[in-house]
Parts: sequence; structure tokens; C-alpha cells
Amino acid sequence: MSKPEPVLPNEPFRIVIPARYASTRLPGKPLRELLGKPMLQHVFEASCQCGAEQVVIATDDERIEAACGRFAAEVCMTSSEHASGTDRLAEVVKKLGWSDDEIIVNVQGDEPLMPPALIEQVAGDLAGNPEASISTIATPLVATGEFFDVNVVKVVTDRAGFALYFSRASIPWDRDLLNNGVKALPIGIVPLRHIGIYAYRAGYLRRYAQMRPCPLEQAEQLEQLRALWYGERIHVAEASQRPGPGVDTEDDLVIAEQLLQAKINGDN
Repeated sequence: MSKPEPVLPNEPFRIVIPARYASTRLPGKPLRELLGKPMLQHVFEASCQCGAEQVVIATDDERIEAACGRFAAEVCMTSSEHASGTDRLAEVVKKLGWSDDEIIVNVQGDEPLMPPALIEQVAGDLAGNPEASISTIATPLVATGEFFDVNVVKVVTDRAGFALYFSRASIPWDRDLLNNGVKALPIGIVPLRHIGIYAYRAGYLRRYAQMRPCPLEQAEQLEQLRALWYGERIHVAEASQRPGPGVDTEDDLVIAEQLLQAKINGDN
């Protein structure tokens, strides 16, 4: 695990924001309003603060395309058959003809509180680790409840910060402590909570489009395990700051609006 001073990108990078209209828990999620603007617009505007060469919204929905036109965002229309946002990114890479060495940051369209600094950090981390296909970030996990929460994804790395495994299970498992039924954090090592923002090399995304889902990915329901299964390297940096929460429910929408308003008030 590498503890930054975060490395700013020394190579050009691009941002793709996958945005689907369909959402089981929050229909029309990207276009739901926060402080009078679609949530997707907040994500786009934050992404534009990062110094990226290009910011593209990837969608399969004409309603999202029309909304993007109202805030002058570049849109790439993609297939409605994609199983994941990464598949959508792979189509964008192909359609726009980006070279294999290009760095592409995937910023989720339901993350209006993602700090621009973290977008820059993952791009810079991938630029600084040419042997990696992917870069992502994690934060120290200090709450015992989160360590045992299957909704909190944990990651373990080697000493150089390359991912060994991601899991919903409690890893690393302190055998002597936890086999006795104690609910506690491991002793002598800080577990890491994965934060789901990624920078990819475009060549990896082309390869990804040809990779079949793997058993580990299907068991854990963690797409990044496909990369490890096929021998790709993922570098993990410690996040320079904690991101705000994503939006999946009506309650999340209320919280996000309150946090955005507090940020605006604090900046003034």
C-alpha cells in the first residue's frame, strides 16, 4: 500500500462518466436534481476541474443525451446491452479511437461528491506505475463494524501497493484473534477499504472486452477480480482524502444535497 503525497498526472488523461437511466432503487438517477441541477451535471462539472484532456459522458439513453446537451457535455452513445460500466468504457475507447497508452478515469455518474483531487490522484498513480493496467484507491478501515460488513469491499496489497485480492469478506483474517469469536480488527496490520474509482489504460479496456467473467468475480460480485484472474496488475494508493457518499436511494439524494449545500456555503 503506497501512502501518497498524491502524484499529479504527468501524462494526459481522459475521463469517462458512464450514466444509465435505469436504476432499480432510484429510477432516472443521473437526472435527479440536486440544488436545481441534474446529479450528472454536478459529476461532469467536478470532472472538468481536473485538467483532463477530455470529459465524455457515456450513455444509452436519449433522455440523458438531451440533458447533457443543456450543459454542453460531450456524449458518446453506447449499446444498451452492456453488463457493466467498464464494458461501456471499452466501447467508448473503441468508438473514439483512443490509443492503448491513454489513461482513462472512470467516474461514476452517481458520485456528485467525488473530489476532483481523487480523480487526479488515480490518473497520476497509473501514470507513475507503468507496469499496472489499472489504478485505484483505498482508505484505512478503522471501524470494526465495517470490517465485518459484506457491503464494504476490502483489499489486501503487496508491499509495493499492488492488489493481491479484493473481497467482501473480512481480510486480512487474524487467525489467532478472530478464530476465538472475537469481533475486532486485526492486530499489527491496518485493513483497507476499497474506494471504487479507477484509472485504466485504454489497451486494458480493449482486452477487457474479450475477457469472460471469472468464478471469483461471480462469487464475490466484484468486477475488478476479473482483472486479477487474467493476470492484470492493479495498483492501490491510499486516498489523499475521503470521498463523499454515492447516491443509490431517496435518502442518499437528500444527504447529497445537504452536503453539496454545505460545501457551497463553506466555499463562500
